[in-house]
This record gives sequence, structure tokens and C-alpha cells, in this order.
Amino acid sequence: MLAQESETFNKKILIAVDESQNARRAVNYVAKLLGGLEGFQVSLLHVINLPEEDFFPSSAAKEVYRRKLRQEVARMLEDYRKMLIDDGFPSGEVSISSPERNCPSIAECILSEREALQSGTLVIGRKGVTRQEEFLFGSVSSMIVKKAKGGAVWVVE
Repeated sequence: MLAQESETFNKKILIAVDESQNARRAVNYVAKLLGGLEGFQVSLLHVINLPEEDFFPSSAAKEVYRRKLRQEVARMLEDYRKMLIDDGFPSGEVSISSPERNCPSIAECILSEREALQSGTLVIGRKGVTRQEEFLFGSVSSMIVKKAKGGAVWVVE
């Protein structure tokens, strides 16, 4: 039984991030907890969910918005990547990803990326929405906890 359990365990960590302080705390938590330990691979993920076509007055305006957003996301991801490397992760073991996807549910997109990357652990920051806000708008971390299967989910507050 123990050999079977070790086959399902992997050291691939996916951290879903945005520009919030909660995401920064999640990255810092992983950096401090696992930095310097051998064998862990970390993927930083930010899903870019572009607005609908009719949000933009023209395709040129959409492209300007898209380019600016991609630059901001790249800077944010590189900042998080540097945090992990500074705390002991080898640079070759920290990757970044910012796919552009149409996401009616960010939680579903994050879980889909986790599956594609075959990550054993998903780490996400909790935004701390009220019960009323969660009821009305939902909570990404709550949805992930409810729907995730086949691995661990760490919610960092």
C-alpha cells in the first residue's frame, strides 16, 4: 500500500496567483516551507481572462490592452519567481505560465491547468470575502476546494 501511495505523490506544486497580497503570501509560504529542499518543481500560474470582444471599440484597442496586460502579468510572475529562487528553489525548477483563456469560471480554468501540468499540489491565496459576497459572487478558493480531486489544495490566508 505504501509503494502505491508514493506513486501518486509528486513534488509538482502549482501556485495560482494574481496581484493580491494573498497571492504574495501564498508564494511566500511555499518559498519558506519548501525552499532549499530537493526535488520540488513549482509552476506559477496566472490565467488571463480577456474581456469579451464588444468591450473594446476596435481590434487595435483590444491588442493594446492585451499587450499592456501581458507585460504587467510577466512582471508580476517574474517577481514571484524571484521570491522562490531567493528562498532556495533552483531557477530551473520554477516556471511561469500565463495562458489566455475564456474562463466563465476562473476556478475551473485553474483546475484545468493543474491537470494539464499534472501538479500534485495546488496552492492559492484566499481573498477573505464575506459570506454574503461568497453567496452572491462565489469564491475561487472555495470552488477549487470543492471541485479539486486527485491531489492536495493549500489555501493560504
